[in-house]
Amino acid sequence: MYGLIGRMTAVTGQREALIGILLHAVSGLPGCLSYIIARDPSNDDSVWITEVWLDSLSHQAALSLPAVKQALEQGRPLIASMDSHMITEPVGGHGLFEPKC
Repeated sequence: MYGLIGRMTAVTGQREALIGILLHAVSGLPGCLSYIIARDPSNDDSVWITEVWLDSLSHQAALSLPAVKQALEQGRPLIASMDSHMITEPVGGHGLFEPKC
């Protein structure tokens, strides 16, 4: 499995709009086992994104899908920064047995 964990900071006051765009784009992505958006309780503009994919190729392929491209285009003006990013190798856990998004 291939995992990503990252923190994205929205332009001041735009976190909820950014969350809406991110959540709308993730339904039914091939190879996506988990895609979680979480509000950062210590920063009113930041979100944490935790992703689990079958493999890195599935993640790369998703970036070329029209829905994902559209979400990136819509979300880009709302993003102030993407300051934390970590690649992980998930080994299992609750919710990773069937594609969820």
